[in-house]
Amino acid sequence: MWRALAILLSIGCIVGAGLVVYLATDHAASAVRLFAQSWGAPVSDDPTPRVFTVRPGMSAREVGDELERQQLIRSSLVFRMLVDQLGVGEKIPAGDYELSPNMSTQEIVQVLASGRVKRQPTITVVEGWRAEEIAARLAGLHLASADDFLALVHDPAGVTIPSDLPLGGGGLEGFLFPATYEWDPHTGLVGLVNAMLRQFDEQVTPELRAGFARHRLTLRQGIILASIVEREAARPDERPVIASVYENRLAAGMPLQADPTVQYAVASADLAEASQLGFWRPLQPADLELDSPYNTYTIRGLPPAPICNPGLASIRAVAEPADTDYLYFVARGDGSHAFARTNAEHLQNVQKYQQ
Repeated sequence: MWRALAILLSIGCIVGAGLVVYLATDHAASAVRLFAQSWGAPVSDDPTPRVFTVRPGMSAREVGDELERQQLIRSSLVFRMLVDQLGVGEKIPAGDYELSPNMSTQEIVQVLASGRVKRQPTITVVEGWRAEEIAARLAGLHLASADDFLALVHDPAGVTIPSDLPLGGGGLEGFLFPATYEWDPHTGLVGLVNAMLRQFDEQVTPELRAGFARHRLTLRQGIILASIVEREAARPDERPVIASVYENRLAAGMPLQADPTVQYAVASADLAEASQLGFWRPLQPADLELDSPYNTYTIRGLPPAPICNPGLASIRAVAEPADTDYLYFVARGDGSHAFARTNAEHLQNVQKYQQ
């Protein structure tokens, strides 16, 4: 309480007339309240919320000075006086707070002392989304420009990339791990992408990477194949079986003939139209002749880069595929697939389910 009195006296020296100071200890709190009624009144009647940041390690003096500079309080000295009276001292938690000019200094002190930091907006990256779909979501939430995000994906300047992350021509596509992320306006897009890559590095464990290696796949190849499985499988229980078909075809030197890779090529040729169709439309016979390194009907092996950002289940399916000798599958029309070992069996399934 003596510290509050000392602060109050220093204010008196500066302010002058109209300040009554009670020197008795019992009256110090009353003096603080009386003075705060005028110099701790709201700056204005504007209720517009503002985000005020308390940085780690900021002192009460620094917080008060910054509040006064931003015209959220009238006097940083009154702020320090009230902070001292409440016993907050140097214990103001770091974080972003929502304050407004129509709040009194005492109300602001109470918000800061409570540690009720403003909840940051979040963005959820869905399994199987392309980078363009993440970009559209960011723009829809008014967090960032879609073009700025895509530019960073393809040229990750300033991004902290794990040393063993095997990036290629597709930039960060495939490695933007699907999860829910908190948006930090201070670190922006670089911070968001860093969080996605950290999550990828943590979730794709050494055991999963060893699983890729057992099936003669590098980490990059494993993620490319997982991205195809992600876009192909509608039922979770079929992911390991579909992965086994693709891995069996790779081992046999057969083209994958994976429709999702053709979908990716078709969509990439006209992104504006593709975004209107959810990056998915029924393929036409001419699409299967498209000249593209992503057309796995005309090329052998894997496409050059992931076609989406796969989730953990699809990544695990490639690292730990089902033990089958299937080489073919066809959609039944209900989300499931009919699998076959020979071309003759496959043609029977096609006739049964797609005629």
